Amino acid sequence: MLWLLLASLTALSDSLKDVFSKHGLKTIDEYVVAWALRLIAFLFLLPLLFFIQIPEIKPLYWWALLVSGGFNVATTVIYMKALKHSDLSLSVPFISFSPMFLLITSPIILGEYPNWIGFIGVMLIVFGSYTMNLQSLSSGWLSPFKSLYENMGSRYMLGVAMIWSVTANFDKIGVQSSSPIFWAISVTGTMSLFLFPVVWFKSRQSLGSFKTRITNLIPIGFFSALTLAFQMSALKLTLVAYILSIKRTSGVLAVLWGALIFKETNIRQRVIGSAIMVAGVVCITLS
Repeated sequence: MLWLLLASLTALSDSLKDVFSKHGLKTIDEYVVAWALRLIAFLFLLPLLFFIQIPEIKPLYWWALLVSGGFNVATTVIYMKALKHSDLSLSVPFISFSPMFLLITSPIILGEYPNWIGFIGVMLIVFGSYTMNLQSLSSGWLSPFKSLYENMGSRYMLGVAMIWSVTANFDKIGVQSSSPIFWAISVTGTMSLFLFPVVWFKSRQSLGSFKTRITNLIPIGFFSALTLAFQMSALKLTLVAYILSIKRTSGVLAVLWGALIFKETNIRQRVIGSAIMVAGVVCITLS
């Protein structure tokens, strides 16, 4: 069950990356943080080239790199906007929708089909998202869904989850067309390269802020590098849906970090809601 250990470490690293990102976004532009996340992660991963065997590169590698690298430029920026404009404990759990979207994209792209248990998981994820917004129930039964739509961070994260349900499949193609660590290095380098013109034209801060706040940015890139290394290694061992399902438990950790570190409110219903969503993720994993 090595894949389970690797996937669990992916979830832990991912949650810590979110904590340091949320902290950094208090004073640093989201575009700078997004670029730093990918660039610093790439610099941490790059020395691993000296310890791995350079794999044979198959033709599909280049297409996977272009698709995953390109689309993840958008998800990185949107993700940081979500963290900046919403509570950590409210925005991050909505990434749990990515396994639900994978039920649609994986059969199309990879030919990986779940069974009926996966659809029970979908319903649990939707119900969990409803539970997280129960504080608005007094305004009507549909109010929790309305609150979800009106919350900018949740809306952004749903967009990220949808895009990731596509790119995760191309990540698996990239891993199968090269090797886990080599793919993690190459796709991170591609994202940091593609993000440079974005941060140059869109950032409200100069690139000098990258240097002056490097101590705040390094942990973001470090835990991002760990997340990628663990995730890409796990992808080689089992189905995409399994890995992303375990990774999504980082949403529960995000709720706990939000309460402990950022003193966020409405934690009880968010813990219950995120736990229900994780139960849905588990169902998808077993499907």
